[in-house]
Amino acid sequence: MKKKGFAAFLRRKEYVIAGALVVAAAVGTTVVYTNNQEKERQQIEMELAEEQQQQQQELAAAEEKEEPAAEASSVIPPKNTAQQNDSASADRIEEQLTPEGGMAELEKKTDETSTEDVAEENTEGKEQVAEETKQTTETAAVGNELHFSPEEGIDWPLEGNVILNYSMDASVHFVTLDQYKYNPAVIIEGEVNDKVCSVAKGQVLSIENDEVTGCTMTVDLGDGYRAIYGQIKEPNFAVGDYVEAGHVLGYVAEPTKYFSVEGSNLYFAMEKDGESIDPMEFFE
Repeated sequence: MKKKGFAAFLRRKEYVIAGALVVAAAVGTTVVYTNNQEKERQQIEMELAEEQQQQQQELAAAEEKEEPAAEASSVIPPKNTAQQNDSASADRIEEQLTPEGGMAELEKKTDETSTEDVAEENTEGKEQVAEETKQTTETAAVGNELHFSPEEGIDWPLEGNVILNYSMDASVHFVTLDQYKYNPAVIIEGEVNDKVCSVAKGQVLSIENDEVTGCTMTVDLGDGYRAIYGQIKEPNFAVGDYVEAGHVLGYVAEPTKYFSVEGSNLYFAMEKDGESIDPMEFFE
């Protein structure tokens, strides 16, 4: 019995010790948690105090900036009514200085006179420019005045054999057409893309497409003489352009269907007062 009582006593003692340990652990945990909360509270209070101090500093700086602006505004003087009245009186006095209506009227008339002078000068300037332009045009026209001298002759427009001669007295045989016809030109043999050159100084009168001679350029040589270049392509000059002897007018084109058997060639003719003439008489 004594042993059982002692054992029970030991068990009760163990329970008491265990309970005391549990209580001690709970108290320790509570103390640690309380200390952490206290530290967090102090940290929050410090941050709030810093923010409040920063806001106060910013507010003070803003007030310092506003004060100079207010002082500058207060320095601006109000309008001097008396000074304005004096200026108005002075203006009225100036207006009364001339019987026609014052200095303002005089200045207005002066401005109108100046404007008329300027307009007159501009008109004279325009007339002078027009006269100079006219003189320049006349000078250019004189420089480009065309004069053809049969004695001086013409250059060959293309290096090649004459496969059909000029013939207006008797008909010649056209192989492609297989018929005899009059020929108002000389047909000069050439290769496609060969250069076709101006035979003399002149002005381009027309560039037309003809069924027989294809692209055909007519050039005025002056004194009623004209040179006609047929079966060319890619003309280098436009209507109205002036050309000199030796200028490349264009290039030999593919032959039209009227010269398909003869092959590629240059159709070259000359006229005097609208009548065909023999180019061979003028070739150097």
